[in-house]
Amino acid sequence: DIDYEQIVRKTCREIGFISDDVGLDADHCKVLVNIEQQSPDIAQGVHGHFTKRPEDIGAGDQGHMFGYATDETPELMPLTHVLATKLGAKLTEVRKNGTCPWLRPDGKTQVTIEYRNEGGAMVPERVHTVLISTQHDETVTNDQIAADLKEHVIKPVIPEKYLDENTIFHLNPSGRFVIGGPHGDAGLTGRKIIIDTYGGWGAHGGGAFSGKDPTKVDRSGAYIVRQAAKSIVAAGLARRCLVQVSYAIGVPEPLSVFVDSYGTGRI
Repeated sequence: DIDYEQIVRKTCREIGFISDDVGLDADHCKVLVNIEQQSPDIAQGVHGHFTKRPEDIGAGDQGHMFGYATDETPELMPLTHVLATKLGAKLTEVRKNGTCPWLRPDGKTQVTIEYRNEGGAMVPERVHTVLISTQHDETVTNDQIAADLKEHVIKPVIPEKYLDENTIFHLNPSGRFVIGGPHGDAGLTGRKIIIDTYGGWGAHGGGAFSGKDPTKVDRSGAYIVRQAAKSIVAAGLARRCLVQVSYAIGVPEPLSVFVDSYGTGRI
């Protein structure tokens, strides 16, 4: 049996939600478990109640999925997205290792970059704006927040060549962010689909990834078209690529496949 409650508590604890002061107490919060079986109508149409061969299993729902890749980073991801993600990871690191003891678990990042369009390929020129909003305790000043974020988060993550005297820094621009986590927001699951993908680049069909098994093409379809786009760019067939597929529930094969190399194709 799966102990759902302990998985939830362990995850919250690892994130850092260990007391009501930071937004949630992992050991004392109420965990409601209400997990049901999939609708038999869906099950019979998708996998025939586990009687279909793997190649005959149909899509778990309809929808459009997009995969994107670009040669501007080693990860073949947009630099805006790579830097924003790394800033978020660094925020977690300096909170957990005690470098910035005033930090609390909640926070978000955003990076704006000026690009040059080189025949359809995107070439980063400079970082225009860095935005970080992070939860903090009552003791720290806004000046200290800004100084610590620049020194311990931004400086180690963003290459110096992209920063100049005109780069704008919005560091906790609301002025106060003490209340955070579940105390300050209704939740994120399925509501942050852009940070889960390409940070606004490419396209998005609207489906989230969280809580879905592999028959749900919102997840598995999005993964496979990312792999396809990435393979095209990694093989040097294009510098930038978008791959789109669409599905109907219960049908194994995609309804459509579309590839756009933004004019950078080399075949």
